[in-house]
Amino acid sequence: MAGTVRQIDAENTPGGAVRRAAPFFLSPEGLFFGLLMASVVVFVLWPIAAIFLQSVVIEGRLSLAEYIHLFTNEAGLLWNSVSVSALTTVLSMGLATGVALYLTHTRLPGKRLIFGVLMLSIIAPPFVSSLVYIMLFGRRGLITHQLLGLNIDPYGWQGVALMQTAGFTAMAALLILGVLHRVDRRLEHAAHDLGASSPRVLLGVTLPLAAPGLLVAAVVVFIRALSDFGTPIIIGGRFTALATQAYLNVVGLFNMPRAAAMSIILLLPALAAFLLYRRTLGRTNVLGAAPVLERAQDRIGLSPGTQWLLALTTWGFIGFELVKYATILCGAFTRTWGVDFTPTLGHLQALTADRMGSFFRSLHYSFTAGAVGAILGGVIAYVLVRKRPPGGKALDFIADLPYIIPGPFFGIAYILAFHNPPLALTGTAFIVVANCVYRQLPISIKAGMATLAQCRPETEAGARDLGARERHVLVDIVAPLMKPALLIAFINTFTSTMITIGAIIFLVSPDTKVLTVDMFAEIKRGRIGEAAVLANVIIVSVLAVNLLFSWLYLRRRKT
Repeated sequence: MAGTVRQIDAENTPGGAVRRAAPFFLSPEGLFFGLLMASVVVFVLWPIAAIFLQSVVIEGRLSLAEYIHLFTNEAGLLWNSVSVSALTTVLSMGLATGVALYLTHTRLPGKRLIFGVLMLSIIAPPFVSSLVYIMLFGRRGLITHQLLGLNIDPYGWQGVALMQTAGFTAMAALLILGVLHRVDRRLEHAAHDLGASSPRVLLGVTLPLAAPGLLVAAVVVFIRALSDFGTPIIIGGRFTALATQAYLNVVGLFNMPRAAAMSIILLLPALAAFLLYRRTLGRTNVLGAAPVLERAQDRIGLSPGTQWLLALTTWGFIGFELVKYATILCGAFTRTWGVDFTPTLGHLQALTADRMGSFFRSLHYSFTAGAVGAILGGVIAYVLVRKRPPGGKALDFIADLPYIIPGPFFGIAYILAFHNPPLALTGTAFIVVANCVYRQLPISIKAGMATLAQCRPETEAGARDLGARERHVLVDIVAPLMKPALLIAFINTFTSTMITIGAIIFLVSPDTKVLTVDMFAEIKRGRIGEAAVLANVIIVSVLAVNLLFSWLYLRRRKT
């Protein structure tokens, strides 16, 4: 009958007989997908179970001795971790919200520069802020000692909170920025037309509408600050935190049960913050509002006082970031920072054959992790969105866990899970790459799911109705549609692998050492010039790869 479409759910054989299509998970493609999803259970759920068992099973007996010890003798560690992380979150969110409002709600200049600095900040290796803090505000710091003539002790919880704030504000600003772009400008204009002042519009309309994004950013910053063990080690002085002690118990004391118990306690605040976020977001339907493309005329007019406040906040932070990178660059070519500022190329000797081996190993691992993470995330996203398998929600939750798990927890968990047969993988390159892939898997899956949500499934159904097999649908239709998501997943995993240290520092061996571990070792030795050289090498290489792939993607879109 003309004008009707018949649903074809059977496949014609050469002999003319009609056979029903097999269930997806009994097909060869389905079995392959099943193996990939089983790997999520092995490399995410099993390490979590292993670290929990290690904390309560000591010498073959069930025991809570380590937890009792922590809550009776080292209760201050939990307070230190939570209080400093909470302070860091408040400071970072204040700065990040100001920067994001400057970019979205003002017509003030310099937005391209601000955005570029934010992007540069999230691809910088960890501990750069701590290194700059020592160079500028240390006992022989450029500002405190050379310019102001002060002789102060900069080490302590104050320095940890300030440098964590400097390190996490850019990431929070980018998260908030994406949400503010989706706020319906018509509601802001309605409040403004009814007589509300611009500060009242921002506080009473804009920020409440962006509350889910603000909450996501706050949760991410809190978890990152909680799991940061390097900053307290470098500039904490006598201040210690749970992540720091967990690290020292593994690499110094080899007390795995205590390190496991500390990691479990470290996970609890992060898990509570994550569940609070899911519960709050579940009651909110703000993102359901139709996003409106932003134009200059869409912005409400802010009062001069509000603009000055946003400009002061934004340029204060951007100014510090520019000074930070200029200091790192100068530190690489200064003879002895704080004592002799004579220019020199001597610190380039830090790039020995061993260091270059670590650098090329970092690139190798990062490219491998980026490619594997993009493909794995894309395939899992496709199965979850299109096939909707039984247990899909549980699998999605398990795959999300690495994003909220502190880095030291994930590294120690891998040691415990993969040190003995049948999966004895410690000391291999495989476990380093696998740790990076599965730690960034939530981003890869979410990028794939977001892209598939914008693609019409009728296109794939039409191809099947015309006789295309599943692999042809995947290769010829789904894969081209998911190119943006695959690129985002690749760049995110590549960048994270190049600059990560929190988890893999427990996993690397002399044969699998990467450049961030070398940089961390140089900072601990107090060799500022050599550390600055390695930091610059990492920043330049990550920036070059990001720019190259972005240029290739944009060029392909134009053609």
